[in-house]
Amino acid sequence: MKPTIKDVAKHANVSIATVSRILNHTSVGYSAKTEKLVMEAVKELDYRPNAVARGLINNKTQTIGVLFPDVSGMLTSELLYGVEEVAHRLGHSVIFCNTSSSGKKTLDYLQLLSEKRVEGIIFGSSVLTEAYYEAIVAMNVPAVLVSTKSKKYQLPYVKVDDKDAAYTATAYLIQQGHRRIAMLSGNPEDSVAGKPRIDGFKEALRDYGLKGEDSPVYAAEGFSYEDGRSLFARLIEAATGVTAVFAASDEIAVGALSTAYQMNIRVPTELSIIGYDNLKISEMAIPPLTTVEQPLWEMGKKAAELLFEGMETGTPGKSIIMPHRIIERQSVKQLV
Repeated sequence: MKPTIKDVAKHANVSIATVSRILNHTSVGYSAKTEKLVMEAVKELDYRPNAVARGLINNKTQTIGVLFPDVSGMLTSELLYGVEEVAHRLGHSVIFCNTSSSGKKTLDYLQLLSEKRVEGIIFGSSVLTEAYYEAIVAMNVPAVLVSTKSKKYQLPYVKVDDKDAAYTATAYLIQQGHRRIAMLSGNPEDSVAGKPRIDGFKEALRDYGLKGEDSPVYAAEGFSYEDGRSLFARLIEAATGVTAVFAASDEIAVGALSTAYQMNIRVPTELSIIGYDNLKISEMAIPPLTTVEQPLWEMGKKAAELLFEGMETGTPGKSIIMPHRIIERQSVKQLV
């Protein structure tokens, strides 16, 4: 039988009320000696307070909510590992919500999280709309954005500078001697990752004196493996004579690699490909994919730490731009 708070009180020879005050960190009504006795009893009996009962007492649920458009995706899973590690270390539970990029589903989940009385929100990888923002404000809890940001709504965020990272990837290809470079992109209307990465690609071309018409952009609705396959087929059909491809995600890049293999196009002998993200799949690809890394686990961890800081102090912390870097593998050929 599991020990109860009554057992702890009896073991420490104090009242149940005293044990409750100590476990709920009430700063009055007991001495340091009494606190030590109670905590020793808790350890010896392996007592674990009931989270629901404790929440009723201190009006805290020790739970946070996390919303992502696809919690099963490889990128999201890395972010979630970082979030969960911090939450677990700090004694909090996490409710993960898969919004499927649906506005109604996102609002439904925000209502659910409000009813569950979560103490904070992490909102990831999609545009923060006015409706989402108003729902979060109505909850009156801290919120942090991860892998996204909003210029209109001043919530703290943790993310890589997408434009700068895309510039780095494109510049890397140019420095390897490539002059005709195509981009396989997500939606250009996507202000979170689509447009900034296209802008970084084009800016690098301009800075290195390359003609934009020699470096076409092929765009899809998303950043998936299937998008990569269809975009690569369009690129080859256009016969542009490009020698390198910048894919705006690793999943797009792996889709391109797969289609290149089926078309008997050798990578990197005939065509070089660089990805974006450094997902685990990039190491498993054939050939292993050169890519620009987002430190996804660290981003999730930093977002959670920023949220808990806000929960503790009641004030929003400062946004964090995470570093990116090129991970060299075997999918890019040096021409010079």
